[in-house]
Amino acid sequence: MYSAYYDSPVGRLLLASDGTSLTGLWIAGQKYYADTITGNICEKKDLPVFVKTKEWLDKYFAGQKTKITELPLAPVGSAFRQMVWQILCKIPFGQVWTYGDIAKMAARKLGKKTMSAQAVGGAVGHNPISIIIPCHRVVGTNGSLTGYAGGLDVKIRLLKLEGADMSKLFRPKKGAAL
Repeated sequence: MYSAYYDSPVGRLLLASDGTSLTGLWIAGQKYYADTITGNICEKKDLPVFVKTKEWLDKYFAGQKTKITELPLAPVGSAFRQMVWQILCKIPFGQVWTYGDIAKMAARKLGKKTMSAQAVGGAVGHNPISIIIPCHRVVGTNGSLTGYAGGLDVKIRLLKLEGADMSKLFRPKKGAAL
């Protein structure tokens, strides 16, 4: 396993790779920080996948519409989480989908009538490739900006950077039931 760092407008990012693909991207201080890294890891900032990822991030933070398919991604997780992360990759730049929307899509993929939005929320929350796999584009059914491992301030900054329509979105009050 290899690592590199990227200083971004939302904090220092830790990048992880198996040598070929990006396996992790975490914002300093986020929940589940580096939780899929196992064994020894050595810093190798000139690894081609890191160079390409940093170029992608430069474009993204400059407000350009980036494509997830430009990067080789290999997030580590269960088959269910992998499926949810693939759905996240379909959320268009600058748009938001709800946990309920994603649960419906997951249910269809699994041939089920329904799927728990909470189960989807767990998979979204454990996304090991923040920003690139856009879990920040997922909101509560009522428009609440909830459930971002990097923190709500970062989620809001990313959505604003993408030009998302924030008019129907809101930050829940502390302790409020959703």
